[in-house]
Amino acid sequence: MRGATYNQLMIFQAIVQEGSIRGAARKLEIAPPTASQALKALEANLGLPLFLRTTRSMELTEAGQLLYDNTTSAVSVLNQALESVHDLHNEPTGKVRITLPRFVCQWLLQPVYAEFCQRYPQLQLEVSTSDATVNLINDGFDVGIRFGDRLEEGMIAQPLTAPLQEAIFASPAYIARHGLPQTPDELASHQRIQYRFITANKFAPTVLQPGEQRMEVAMATALVVNDTDMVVDAACKGLGIGCMIRPIVAQHLASGELVPVLEDYWPTYPGLFLYYPRHSQKARRVRVFIDFLLQNCRRF
Repeated sequence: MRGATYNQLMIFQAIVQEGSIRGAARKLEIAPPTASQALKALEANLGLPLFLRTTRSMELTEAGQLLYDNTTSAVSVLNQALESVHDLHNEPTGKVRITLPRFVCQWLLQPVYAEFCQRYPQLQLEVSTSDATVNLINDGFDVGIRFGDRLEEGMIAQPLTAPLQEAIFASPAYIARHGLPQTPDELASHQRIQYRFITANKFAPTVLQPGEQRMEVAMATALVVNDTDMVVDAACKGLGIGCMIRPIVAQHLASGELVPVLEDYWPTYPGLFLYYPRHSQKARRVRVFIDFLLQNCRRF
């Protein structure tokens, strides 16, 4: 890649990730003209445009997409290598980005993140909550938390929880009006508070697990949400039957605010895992965060 420098590639990748030259400049803490000049120099060296520019957006050309796909991992590894050497005589500094589902953030991270921030004041923690499948390297994340069956290939993964049951529940008021389902067939005649995965644009299935076999039950819809808190809240208000990972509703079940439905049929899913690229733990800022999560966020 004649004449293309490491800095030019860094700036190019930041432009892709931020969607604009100005956004990349903010991220890298450089002047926008500097970022623009680096991009022009890279395009001149390659002899091809990397973006289709309009007044409102920058879209990758075929050449730009190819360059991004083929250099992202390499640049990330080089960044981590340089950072690991720099860290030998410095306190951990910089930004640590984590992606995780919202309910995991509330259950595992929210109780402990303030302690981490106070322990490492030179580190800036960035938390992104999403149920979507995320490519850590391409999307610029250092670590993620997902269920064991939803991890990216090639990642190091460490368990945070044992396998988790999905609870099925309703409020006493709902059961008083509609009755308590005793069989899967009876459950099918009830209404569910549906959780929609926005990125996939589909409902979370109603899964039962009688023994080793799994089965899905089609249920009518009482309400559609894309927020786990609203699933629980709507169930507490008697709008329908809800499904949620058991720890999230454990207190509601213990207090009687929610009543278990078909508890013998509750399915079990792989536990939650902390996962990250193989080279990322070499950076001290990431390593201390990983160690902190493993020590403080495990729930069994």
